This record gives sequence, structure tokens and C-alpha cells, in this order.
Amino acid sequence: AHAQLLEKAGKGRIDVYFEGDSITRRWGALDYPELLANWKQNFFGWNAADFAWGGDTVQNILWRLQNGELDNVHPKVIVLQAGTNNIGTRPSRGEDDPRIAEVTAGIKAILDIFRAKAPEATIIITGIFPRNDNAANPTGVMPVIDAINKNLARLADGKTIRYLNINDKLADKAGNLYEGMTMDRLHLAVKGCQVWADALKPILTELLGPPAKEDHAPPPTGDPSARTKRP
Repeated sequence: AHAQLLEKAGKGRIDVYFEGDSITRRWGALDYPELLANWKQNFFGWNAADFAWGGDTVQNILWRLQNGELDNVHPKVIVLQAGTNNIGTRPSRGEDDPRIAEVTAGIKAILDIFRAKAPEATIIITGIFPRNDNAANPTGVMPVIDAINKNLARLADGKTIRYLNINDKLADKAGNLYEGMTMDRLHLAVKGCQVWADALKPILTELLGPPAKEDHAPPPTGDPSARTKRP
């Protein structure tokens, strides 16, 4: 995966750089053609490229960034959605749940490397999405997600670092995902991706102007053998 993404980073023009795990990866990947069609429909003309990968924790993402995937790319906008794999499916242990500090610190470290390698980019931190894939307790992990998202909001200054949370459009107040938003109560389906796109596009228009008639981003990647139950 790293070799594939390093090669991708050296191709084309990348103005919008998406980073995360497979919730993000599937959106712009060859092995999910329905999601790729939605990606093209929403982002064509903004030179957007997907550098997310399945199964990644915040530590995996940080390692990839430390080892060249953002070097000399110079995006104007970076969209980050990460931390879901660190959280897993275990119900919350309360306010002191160690996953809260782990993910918050990991995302802060990712932001630091974004700043070091792409200092001119505007960063959009996307709040961690609800997950209902623990059949015995579908919303048991939501207190952890909500606590992390509150911390992520504090990392944003509203200008160079933006915070975007669309969870109220994906799920009810308890974190129960609405019908059709995900494929498997975890990964976004086309309907959920469109909710995310609808929230991103006004920000991209503000920062980049309307999409151009041509797109110069590198071609999509994605190895179908990388499919996994983990995001």
C-alpha cells in the first residue's frame, strides 16, 4: 500500500489530499466503483486524490506520512478522517477510557506533520463517524467517539484548521445510523458519502473556487485484495 501511494504522490496535480482509513479509502478506490463514481461526481475539477488505506490506525497514518506520502505534494486542502480503528467496537469505559487520549494525541501528531510538510494547506478535520458494528451493543462506543470529537473541535482554529462534524446527518442523537448511510454499519455507502460531500463542497468552493472543467489528479488506486472488515 505504501509503495502504491508513494507512486501516486508523484503523479498528476493534487490540490485536495484525502487521508484516513478505509472509510475514506473506499470512496476513491477502484474496487468500489459505485463509490468512485460518487467521488468523481462530487470532486472532479478540484484535483482531489485519496491517500487513505484500510485497517489504518492513527499510528499507521502517521508512519505513512513520516515516510514520504506527503513529501513535495503541496496540496491546498487536506481532508482527514481517522481514529476509527483505534476505537474498535468495545463499549465505552467512561470518561477515562484510554482510547480518547490515544486518538486525540494521534490526530494532533498527524496535524503537526501536515503543518510541517504542507504549511500552506488548509486542513479539514472530519469528526469520527458513528459505528454500529457491535451487534450486541450498537451504540456502546459512541461516548468514546463523542469525547474524541469534542477534543478534535478544540484543535481547530476555524481558519487554517477547520472542524467538520456531520454525525447529526448520519445518525440520531444516540448514534443509531440512519438507514442506507453505511454498507455494514461502519463503512459509508453512497448515501453517506454524499452527506459528507455536501458538507465538504462549500468549504472547497470557498478555498479553491468552483471546480474546473478538467481534472489533473493522479488516477485512482486500490487493491481489491486489501478488503478487510476493519476500516
